[in-house]
Amino acid sequence: MLYNDKELAALLREVKTIAVVGAVDKPGRPVDRPGRNMIDMGFDIIPVHPARSNVWGLTTYKSVTDIPGPVDVVDLFRNAQFCPEHAREVLTMDPLPKIFWMQSGIASAEARDILADSGITVIEDRCLMVELQRFGITR
Repeated sequence: MLYNDKELAALLREVKTIAVVGAVDKPGRPVDRPGRNMIDMGFDIIPVHPARSNVWGLTTYKSVTDIPGPVDVVDLFRNAQFCPEHAREVLTMDPLPKIFWMQSGIASAEARDILADSGITVIEDRCLMVELQRFGITR
């Protein structure tokens, strides 16, 4: 679901904590630059990767369900085929995140449907880092 710029900017101004699913600190990987930049922008970044324990020098969790505190955004760097599974995981988080964000080139009607009645805003095919920079949002 796309929001107009005014709605999107207002939503993003509330963001402090971002779980980055598919986090890898390997230069050249699509997730590396946005992850590092959002850290530099002052956001609390929580890397999520099933096989890593330390990404960007941060404690890395195997799943969003392992994160011990609240998260504002779950930012997915995974192929669309995995998004429904992550949407189901997100629904078990307590509290629920405000935003389920699928990065540029990623969209999933099934994930969108899974989250439709949850109150979680679903954003598809957009880069979170680019949108934060475009609106001048930092922490």
